Amino acid sequence: MGIAIDNEIQAKPSNTGLNSNEIAIVIQNLKKRYGTVDAVKNVSLEVRSGEIFGLLGPNGTGKTTTLRCLCTLVQPDEGLLEVCGISVTQNPAAVRQRLGYVAQEVALDKMMTGRELLEMHGDLYHLSKGQRTDRIQAVLTTLDLMEYADRLIGTYSGGLKKRLDLAAGLLHNPQILVLDEPTAGLDIESRQIMWTLIRQLQQSGTTILITSHYLEEIDALADRVAILDGGTVIASGSPQDLKKSIGGDRVTLRIREFTPLSEATQVREQLLNLDVVKSVTLNEFQGNSLNLVVEAEADVLTQIESKLNSLNLPLFGISRSQPSLEDVYLAVTGKCVSESLN
Repeated sequence: MGIAIDNEIQAKPSNTGLNSNEIAIVIQNLKKRYGTVDAVKNVSLEVRSGEIFGLLGPNGTGKTTTLRCLCTLVQPDEGLLEVCGISVTQNPAAVRQRLGYVAQEVALDKMMTGRELLEMHGDLYHLSKGQRTDRIQAVLTTLDLMEYADRLIGTYSGGLKKRLDLAAGLLHNPQILVLDEPTAGLDIESRQIMWTLIRQLQQSGTTILITSHYLEEIDALADRVAILDGGTVIASGSPQDLKKSIGGDRVTLRIREFTPLSEATQVREQLLNLDVVKSVTLNEFQGNSLNLVVEAEADVLTQIESKLNSLNLPLFGISRSQPSLEDVYLAVTGKCVSESLN
């Protein structure tokens, strides 16, 4: 499949005044409360023009609420939100002209065709008939949906529905695209297609704010990342800088295929006595395996194996790798990804 960003998609509004050194999104001290629940306690971040910015965090940590406040769908309780220098709370109509929002849940009328849905969205964006026709042609071509445009949405695969939803978000040619879990539920091939589209949209000049629970997705796409927990930002930076902050290599150790918790806890304490071991985290969701952060240059595996031998314990599996974004996530939240999604 060949996907290309056509010239009309590339042409951004000329009156924005933004360049790659300017800030497209500002969120300062955002707070949102539902009854007695603090959905967002205190979120602050900035997204630069032209970058892909990723939001990570456990379920229920405020990612979607933050996006909905930014996109004028939810009124914040406190905080400053600006899009292209425009106040989200004081001038929401102007903000909506510059934002495209694609929600996590795809809600499409299965009795409409793809073209009919886009025509309806064009009317909602107050596009003239000529603009609407041109823009529908542009997004259908860009997202390789032309052959499906006049088919009922009810016949679309999950991947096609996601792409149609993205087409609707791009219809008014926004400067900033906000994507909430854009590849959730998709197969690997469909995810790769979406990754390609997101990269090409960035190359065309679109600023993209994205949430995802696929860490490899954020690692592959994002220029910078913020990790949310407890309704606030607890770490931010480029994926590479965040991984460097771990300060060593990663070792994954399994004593047995299913190690008793008491035994894994005992080994954890013993390994922490090794000078080359910086930290050890117990992962109950993977058979009570142990995740270690170790000195990058040390002969760590030999020392770990010797320690297990001295304790008369077996070794089911051991591997060493450079830090990943998952290691960062575990280090700052105290949770692995599988635990966070429960």
